[in-house]
Amino acid sequence: MPAEPTMITPNLLREWALPEVGGSKYGRGQVLVVGGAAKTPGAAMLSATAALRVGGGRLTLAVARSVALHVAVALPESGVQPLDDDADGHVAVGAIRSVIDDLGSADAVLVGPGLDEPEGSRDLVAGLADAVGDETLVVLDAFALGVAADLGDELAPLRGRLVMTPNSGEAERLLGHECSDDLTDAAEISERYGAVVSLGGVVAAPNGRAWAKGTGAGGLGTSGSGDVLSGAITGLLARGADVAQAAVWATQVHAAAGDRLAVQVGPMGYLASELLAEIPRVLVEVGA
Repeated sequence: MPAEPTMITPNLLREWALPEVGGSKYGRGQVLVVGGAAKTPGAAMLSATAALRVGGGRLTLAVARSVALHVAVALPESGVQPLDDDADGHVAVGAIRSVIDDLGSADAVLVGPGLDEPEGSRDLVAGLADAVGDETLVVLDAFALGVAADLGDELAPLRGRLVMTPNSGEAERLLGHECSDDLTDAAEISERYGAVVSLGGVVAAPNGRAWAKGTGAGGLGTSGSGDVLSGAITGLLARGADVAQAAVWATQVHAAAGDRLAVQVGPMGYLASELLAEIPRVLVEVGA
């Protein structure tokens, strides 16, 4: 059985302060978000914006070539790298070649938001460990988790610097069996892949430690909310947080942002994009 989780509170976060960052965008880390098929570029854009909202520095967003220009206009804060796509707008096998330099120089890489086809996604995830820098931290989310179960050997070099943010369906895919308890399932995924895992408000680390968010409600269960969470984790990693710290902080900040919107908008019906503006305010409240 996994250890009883530690409750995440503002005091816990203050005692586990985020690293000081430099004054330039490079001092706050280089973020690369890889995702965004032609039909779903918004997911990658939510993640990318969340990475900036938590203080990440230089941002590059890699999306399907057919929508890259549109994304560049819609998100002017980001550099945009086109990924080869097929006639249907799915990111193609071999697309990783166009981001090799970005993968090698990034401090933190997120792969998955807005991907929607298994072959291209599998090719991206399979090539990550060989392409990223020796100290690059990696987050897998969404469709990247759907293919990760078949890529244990390819992901093994990333053990200890990997974060996974599955939903319940992706957790079942990663484990190959039905899931029923977030803490137990997160701990099992963490041990199997050597990753810090954020699942349903629980964070589990490979060393056996676990944390549970101390806030948040059902309104967070909305389209795009998980993309905001994974982006926030990635931005904190770029700032210098370690994998467990980034996951714990982002999980709590994401939930607290939802609490703020539950008061302003209502307990249900606020949008994932509305979480983005609340994130810096929550960070100020915590003292980050």
